[in-house]
Amino acid sequence: MMKKEERKLTQEWDKTFPKSQRVDHRKVTFINRYGITLAGDLYVPKQAEGRLPAIAVCGPFGAVKEQCSGLYAQEMAERGFLTLAFDPSFTGESGGAPRYMASPDINTEDFQAAVDFLSLHERVDPDRVGIIGICGWGGLSLNTAAIDTRVKATAAMTMYDMSRVNANGYFDSMDEDARYAAREALNAQRLADYRAGSYELGGGVVDPLPEDAPFFVKDYYAYYKTERGYHPRSLNSNGGWNKIGCMSFMNMPQLTYTHEIRNAVLMVHGDKAHSCYFSRDAYAAMTENSRYTDNKELMIIPGAVHTDLYDRKDIIPFDRLEEFFRRYLK
Repeated sequence: MMKKEERKLTQEWDKTFPKSQRVDHRKVTFINRYGITLAGDLYVPKQAEGRLPAIAVCGPFGAVKEQCSGLYAQEMAERGFLTLAFDPSFTGESGGAPRYMASPDINTEDFQAAVDFLSLHERVDPDRVGIIGICGWGGLSLNTAAIDTRVKATAAMTMYDMSRVNANGYFDSMDEDARYAAREALNAQRLADYRAGSYELGGGVVDPLPEDAPFFVKDYYAYYKTERGYHPRSLNSNGGWNKIGCMSFMNMPQLTYTHEIRNAVLMVHGDKAHSCYFSRDAYAAMTENSRYTDNKELMIIPGAVHTDLYDRKDIIPFDRLEEFFRRYLK
């Protein structure tokens, strides 16, 4: 039996972006197939009539719906789509215990549960549902598109492949020995947590920021640790994931079947982003030896860094996103 958990949801506007007067907003909850109740923000364009095309939005990895995903959802609602920004399992206002865990399986299921919710919503045309994944949820959106045939269009924005970065480190810097050492440390941490009876946090974005920090760390700091993007429920803005929270990504590649995605995919990345190699390689793997390349696109934004596609509305190609979803959610 499916039964939603009662969640205490903040009703006041506590987003990192201004509230639009062109859309109606309300909090909603829905359940995934693991019985976890997920919390979301539903955005509906005012004066819209009939059943609408719908988009579920999530990410970045370690963020909450009050940050980037909400900004994307509200903007796309202003453009005529019914949208849902949601918190993944174990984070934000969503359920799931213990807190601050991640899973390539459960997090893919979170996206599918959002598609369930939208497909059965009275204002949605169930044949016109798409998804947007940001950062680590860009990779998860591709995994969702590969398994969920109901998803008619997918946009992966400034994507990370969380399986690759956990297994290989940033810029594929880890060899087999380094990966083994990481596994040893994680398994030792499991025992330490078990002895303590609680899970030790790994820490969010480093604060204070070291003077010699790499640019991509400074890029994250400029969003998560400043007024621009800080949110009290965001893992990245505060204590981060549990140290063992993302462990399973190391051994579970999530992009294995992307070459079998038949529906449309748009991938967007800045050419100055440290993470651009994830999108370039994922696009190549998705289109090589695939029979479904006509509706696949990689869009590179000149001069854009990773977090520019979080909230910079002058850089995020919303006109292109609108065109893409209007074409494929018809």
